Amino acid sequence: MSIKGTDIVKKLPEGGKKNCRECGLPTCFAFAMKLASGGISLDKCPYISPQVKAELADALAPPINLVTIGHGENALQIGNEEVLYRHEKTFIHQPGIALLVSDEETEASIERKINKVRELRFDRVGLTLKADLLALYFESGDKSKFEALVRRAYEATDLGVVLISDDLDALFEARDIYASRKPLIYPITEENIDRAIPRIKQSPTPVGVRAETVEQLVPLTLKLKEAGIEEIVLDPGSGNLREAIAAQTLLRRAALKQKFRPLGYPTIALPCFMTKGELKEFVAASVFIIKYAGIIVISNADQYSLLPLLVQRLNIYTDPRMPLAVEEKVYEINEPNEQSPVLLTTNWSLTYFIVSSETEASKVPSWLCVKNSEGLGVVTAWAAGKFSADTIEPFIKRCGIEAKVNHRRLVIPGKVARIRGELEEAMSGWEVIVGPREASDIPAFLPELVKKWK
Repeated sequence: MSIKGTDIVKKLPEGGKKNCRECGLPTCFAFAMKLASGGISLDKCPYISPQVKAELADALAPPINLVTIGHGENALQIGNEEVLYRHEKTFIHQPGIALLVSDEETEASIERKINKVRELRFDRVGLTLKADLLALYFESGDKSKFEALVRRAYEATDLGVVLISDDLDALFEARDIYASRKPLIYPITEENIDRAIPRIKQSPTPVGVRAETVEQLVPLTLKLKEAGIEEIVLDPGSGNLREAIAAQTLLRRAALKQKFRPLGYPTIALPCFMTKGELKEFVAASVFIIKYAGIIVISNADQYSLLPLLVQRLNIYTDPRMPLAVEEKVYEINEPNEQSPVLLTTNWSLTYFIVSSETEASKVPSWLCVKNSEGLGVVTAWAAGKFSADTIEPFIKRCGIEAKVNHRRLVIPGKVARIRGELEEAMSGWEVIVGPREASDIPAFLPELVKKWK
């Protein structure tokens, strides 16, 4: 937030000394501090004047506006970012990857692209990675062809869309087809903005603004804001990758460092129009994931080119302060029963997926008890005191595994074999078995273990 609680309290009724408690908090100072952190809304104080409320609302607004494109579970949110570098805090809303579909393409090509963006899904560390949007491009000059493309996409998929047309009539006719799904309409420019504003207000939807330079974006966003249009996406009109990086960085710094509201909006980048050649296009797209596009439009994609982009996006937009972790619980592998072995590991995503996949490869029905270690691996969690007898014993009791099996044998990772004695002492009635040091040895270890038991 761009205003501190100590500054807010001075603007409250009676200089922050009214302390009426009608907001549910004991003092005006407590209200101000909670308001600054986003924990309460301005409306909770009934005594703030309209003028002060407007001032505070503007001061408390995020430096980069939030924009939502699409609807329902396929809605894409961009903006609301607070930092220049991910190690400072984290990047919040990852950029949307959009696949360009032109009305000049053949029926087969259009069908193939729509199917790609709808069907290409990749599972990674428990997450599903996919493209987010279709970008429908009026290139032919034939409005009927563009309308047919828009209707076809509307009927074929529920994904959000970017509607791209320099013909204002064609753009708004397409908007009307998609009006209920919040499309992004693009481009609104200096030449058409006065004609566009009344039509935007008829059925409000996110707006993509294009200019030749960053400076030329300012009067356009001010004009839109004055008309009550807040969901804006910026395109500084960069002609090449070097100019684009400079413009994207300047826009981000202007919003975050200078708190310059007219440029406080997410951006769109179009490597599909900026470069020639698929490889160069994907290199440019990868740059925009880092610097700092909210939407990235590519002209084509297959599993080999799209997956690296999605993995890069996942890596950049994962909170660097928090390791990826899975839920603490008992996981069933290969349909286990009451006689199946019980394995134990931590909830770091990489550990879980390696151990679970190797256990599955053993073809031995097993129970995998995954203990919360705050996303740390086995050895690190043990060293931090988060994977010891004192923490494992209560976890085994509360996870419910004792009700699922008719034996009391627990397989622990070989790298923490030293906790075996203390764990058996803490877990009365349980036999603790030291498993392999490496997960890759599980497919050989488990069948032999079960054979020995039998």
